[in-house]
Amino acid sequence: MLRLGLALCLLGAGACCFGQQTSDKTSDRNREAQESSSRDTRIDISPPKNDAKDHPDSKSAVADLDETAKPDTTDVQEFRPWDPMKALKDVEVGDYYYKRKNYRAALDRYQEALYYKDNDAIATFHVAQCQEKLGDKAEARKHYEQYLKILPEGPFAKEAHVSLDRLAKNEAK
Repeated sequence: MLRLGLALCLLGAGACCFGQQTSDKTSDRNREAQESSSRDTRIDISPPKNDAKDHPDSKSAVADLDETAKPDTTDVQEFRPWDPMKALKDVEVGDYYYKRKNYRAALDRYQEALYYKDNDAIATFHVAQCQEKLGDKAEARKHYEQYLKILPEGPFAKEAHVSLDRLAKNEAK
């Protein structure tokens, strides 16, 4: 019993000392974290002495550069995520909705497929079909034509031509 008490006493004293060493290391790390190591390696970016005297026209040259260097943004396009696997899955789910005659849901999934894979021929064709089923003939015509631009001899080319002819006949009436 005495041995057990002595062992517990020694164990408690050791744990007390160990806890104090851990807290000292933690406080040292906290102190180091508050100090920046970049103070020793600062880079001076101020202009050299007599720079304005040595280069008197430099401010006007930089000012002219700022006015004429406006970027040309006429060819900038919107960035979109490109995920062909997600687009393929959206087309599959759209096919499911189309077979169930839920054309609004199918149209949403086909349009989402076009978001993830722009100019996807199959999704474009199916968007045209859904637009036609929902009664938006102008959008259907636009998407049928777009499909034919992407794949003029594609698997749905004949059907797209037939649909365009049908839409043209309906507009003539």
